[in-house]
Amino acid sequence: MEQGDTDLTARARRYALGDGPGTAARCRTLAGAAVGDWYGPLSPARRTAAGDLLLVVTELVADAVRHGGTPYELRLDRAGDRVWVQLSDTGPVRARPHGRHRPARPDGHGLYLVERLAAAWGCVPRDRGRTVWCAIPFPLGPGERSGPSRPSEPPPGGWPPGGSPRHPARGQDRRRRP
Repeated sequence: MEQGDTDLTARARRYALGDGPGTAARCRTLAGAAVGDWYGPLSPARRTAAGDLLLVVTELVADAVRHGGTPYELRLDRAGDRVWVQLSDTGPVRARPHGRHRPARPDGHGLYLVERLAAAWGCVPRDRGRTVWCAIPFPLGPGERSGPSRPSEPPPGGWPPGGSPRHPARGQDRRRRP
């Protein structure tokens, strides 16, 4: 896919990204448009979930750039009561929080936010870097039934060995704490 190309289906979006300034804003715009297409006018609960989704997308892009990577693909999937986000970048290091969270620090909060807002998240190494994925809870509307709870396809390179979003391999996934 060339920069800006898009692959659209009823429940999935895949966007090729270019490097340079504005990538986080572009990803937020793309995620917001996907949510609008999928859910139409948002209830208050869905507005909150959409805000969480946009914040997480921004933090994943910032984490990629901060740690030496260039985001090159954003994938969004609507699956059941979740929106799955996959951001692929050229980062050489597996995404993980560094040490204990220190709220008084001026930076270093991104993956802690992802951990708090996502139902699950993880990182899959790739030949060309990594794919960081997460599942953002999105409330079902009146009369909607939960469909499949996982994306239509795994991240490029597959889920971690022995794992998937529903059954992650030990040490490959972070679950939200109650």
